[in-house]
Amino acid sequence: MCRSIGRVSATFRAMSDSLTDADIRKIAKLSRLSVTETQVPAIRTQLSSILGHIAKLQALPTEGVEPMAHPMKIVNRLGADEPKACMPVEELLKNAPAVEDRYLAVPKVLGEGGGA
Repeated sequence: MCRSIGRVSATFRAMSDSLTDADIRKIAKLSRLSVTETQVPAIRTQLSSILGHIAKLQALPTEGVEPMAHPMKIVNRLGADEPKACMPVEELLKNAPAVEDRYLAVPKVLGEGGGA
């Protein structure tokens, strides 16, 4: 295990064990969160649990483990972009919830004055 990771893990563990009410109020202020005095003990317990979990994760050996963007192997299966025959308008309109003449009717999304 890398020494710096061991120190970081120990730091998170120490932080999780020694959070005070003043620490919670300061973290809330820095985070721009409104916290009442009755919420402080519950938040301290939750934050201590989170920091303890981070300490456990930091203690795991990760040498030789490649970073990944997703926990499962996912491959995009994109087909070739080839032109094909269009769906007949009548078929499309049969499935539409609302129709006006030969067009799909959709709710108005722009207010007065237009613009996006």
